[in-house]
Amino acid sequence: MSLLAYRNYSSPIGKLRLVSKDNCLVAINFENDLLREEDLSEDFTEKSHEILDRVCTQLDQYFLGERKEFDLPILLEGTEFQKKVWGELLNVPYGKTISYSEQAQRIGSPKAVRAVGATNGKNHLPIVVPCHRVIGKSGQLTGYAGGLGIKKFLLGLEQSA
Repeated sequence: MSLLAYRNYSSPIGKLRLVSKDNCLVAINFENDLLREEDLSEDFTEKSHEILDRVCTQLDQYFLGERKEFDLPILLEGTEFQKKVWGELLNVPYGKTISYSEQAQRIGSPKAVRAVGATNGKNHLPIVVPCHRVIGKSGQLTGYAGGLGIKKFLLGLEQSA
């Protein structure tokens, strides 16, 4: 049986819920996506867990501008296409952006721009798997699960470091 644990984390972009499964980070939920306590199953509890301690430390460093890459065991659960899209996000350097069409080209599916965008929207590990670094072809900020204000904040944080 898998051990699911979570910890709430207060950040400059609001409350985040960090979720681990066994020894891997599996989700970071924005405040607008948090489940109510009564909706959580009894095998999903707030616990002290080594991986969650590491995530908190690395997020603290990131928000202070001291960390440019995360060194955490993560578990990306999805289809092969989704894993390919999310894996490519890990290749976008800190402080840089790419377009959805460039991301589609990088994974060898240049006509799948909309599917890439939709898949980025299903990324369960925002910030750590940096989907905020993907913008519209025109340079405009487009969709982000946490909201465009948070996307703008994260890009500004990275570009000012």
